[in-house]
Amino acid sequence: MIVELSLRQKTATLACITAAACSLSLAIGQRLIPQTLLSALVMYLLSGDRPTMVYAMVRTLPRDLNAAICFIRLNLTLYRWEKRKMTVVKVFEEVAASRPSKVALIMDDQRLTFADVKQLSDRIASYFHSKGFVKGDTVALMMETRTEYPCIWLGLAKLGVVTALINTNLRRETLRHSIAVANSKAIIVSAELAGAVAEVLEQDGIKGLPIYLYGDKQSSDGDKNEYLPDADNLRQALDNVPSVDLSSLWNDVSPRDKLVYIYTSGTTGMPKAAVITNSRFIMMGTGCYYMLSLRDDDIIYNSLPLYHSAGGMVGMGSVLLCGLTAALRKKFSASNFFPDCIKYNCTVAQYIGEICRFVLTTPPRPTDGQHKVRMMFGNGLRPQIWTQFVSRFNINQICEFYGSTEGNSNLMNLDNTVGAVGFVPAFARTFYPVTLVRCEEETGEIIRDPDGFCIRCKPGEPGVFVGKINLKNALSSFVGYADKKASEKKVLRDVFTKGDMFFNSGDILVADLFGYYYFKDRTGDTFRWRGENVATSEVEGVITNIVGLKDCAVYGVDIPGTEGKAGMAAIVDTEGKLDLEQLGAGIRGSLPPYARPLFIRVLSEVPMTTTFKLKKRDLQIDGYDINKIKDPIYFLQPNGSYTRFSAEEFAIVSSGKGKF
Repeated sequence: MIVELSLRQKTATLACITAAACSLSLAIGQRLIPQTLLSALVMYLLSGDRPTMVYAMVRTLPRDLNAAICFIRLNLTLYRWEKRKMTVVKVFEEVAASRPSKVALIMDDQRLTFADVKQLSDRIASYFHSKGFVKGDTVALMMETRTEYPCIWLGLAKLGVVTALINTNLRRETLRHSIAVANSKAIIVSAELAGAVAEVLEQDGIKGLPIYLYGDKQSSDGDKNEYLPDADNLRQALDNVPSVDLSSLWNDVSPRDKLVYIYTSGTTGMPKAAVITNSRFIMMGTGCYYMLSLRDDDIIYNSLPLYHSAGGMVGMGSVLLCGLTAALRKKFSASNFFPDCIKYNCTVAQYIGEICRFVLTTPPRPTDGQHKVRMMFGNGLRPQIWTQFVSRFNINQICEFYGSTEGNSNLMNLDNTVGAVGFVPAFARTFYPVTLVRCEEETGEIIRDPDGFCIRCKPGEPGVFVGKINLKNALSSFVGYADKKASEKKVLRDVFTKGDMFFNSGDILVADLFGYYYFKDRTGDTFRWRGENVATSEVEGVITNIVGLKDCAVYGVDIPGTEGKAGMAAIVDTEGKLDLEQLGAGIRGSLPPYARPLFIRVLSEVPMTTTFKLKKRDLQIDGYDINKIKDPIYFLQPNGSYTRFSAEEFAIVSSGKGKF
């Protein structure tokens, strides 16, 4: 409902909002609301060049005031910490000193208090300091989830050493690249993953690097690892590390210094090392605490991998920076999700969309609603299952958020609006400049006006989500990747004025009249499957090598009732010589499970564009419909092999009843 207001009506409305703003000021203990907020309200209400959305403003005022309180508290905290030049280590030291006996991390029967986390991180720092590691060095960490994981990178951070958090699913060339691109000076690897590291030890960029093996305590008696017999036994070595005061070293680290690298897939193929500075980690870690109004006695259930930003930065940030407790799980289990929450008395839980779908597919049981979880937060919960999930498991609040590891544009849904990934009030653009710009939906190419500037989308019009870059502000800065060329590709210049810079999310969203944003699609040659971004060019490169450099196109296809897009590869085989057994074995050995194509289409003809590329868009539209496609299609089996896609399998998949 859109209504034009008279000047008197606008003035009255402004007076009401000003009164609300004054109440907001008192609520946060400040004498005056920031002048920019009131200025933005005046400009918005009195602007004559667009309709005033009175109904929308009245309806969303409680939502917006609540968000404003949380947002201002967050910014005041960040401002105070920035003035004190606080880093992750400095904040953690204060947190640990204030609650040394409180449990920080729980996993199985193991519990680490904040004092335990401090002690282990101090030992890590002392040990690597004795080995000559200094500020600016990078150490690769490849370890499955365990309570010691954050302690290790926190200890390295006390030296100013950057930790590259390696995805534990990576193998061979992708693994080698991830370690080498960060210019790693050493590798810390858990015993379970020693074989994967051993496969790449003699390759360029890794050869000669010192290896530190971290095993279970019972296996730390000096026995040699079968894959890495020459590796230093880190766990055993830590027992003999003397206590050394290294506070002078971490005091030399600044908020803008690098803390960790977190890897993200993009359109260029290989994983990119996103730079996470101390200030970015602090912003993301404390952001959830303040915006979600978490409580100091909350216990968060975190079954996500700790090498990702969701589990390792957002989840761990609430613990290390805000003093909450996290219950971890080595590997996500749908059947154990809520039983774990009951076991550990969790009050909050993290998710990604696939987690909710998998949990929902488990057989109903009497204990489904007998937990203490009042809130779940994460990203990717499908609108189609949102209401059903909340109803079955008795969840009072879902906080869906949107953002990327490296990006500066984040959204959060705080009021249970089904399907929304977040909201931004129209008058908030002044101090939180994110927006949608028009694009070609199929290609994601930005559309510009005759003057060369981008065009803002109207409500209901899909567009690419972008956020203005301000290098002086932790909320809107963009540091990018270790690869500067990759960083530059994410920057849009001269967007609305000459010289401005915006971060290009590469995602197509749509916003409504109330300021809610909804995810629509992902642009470029990448898609999301099992909670992971899959770079099509990386998969294409692997398959092309396996099949003898035959032409290959990889793309994502929709499966009813399933989050993300499943991988499908179209391979040109005009001579009928494709060896599917060899292909399956090669894919199993080279790609992590989430990147393996679910479907293989074998092309007898070569549908090329004029630039000699396979017509990927046409192939994607065809999908896996065996009733329409004459080419043979093969389907990935649980054992990793490919067999002819049958009519029965097609019926199951297309009906949305398949399990993947």
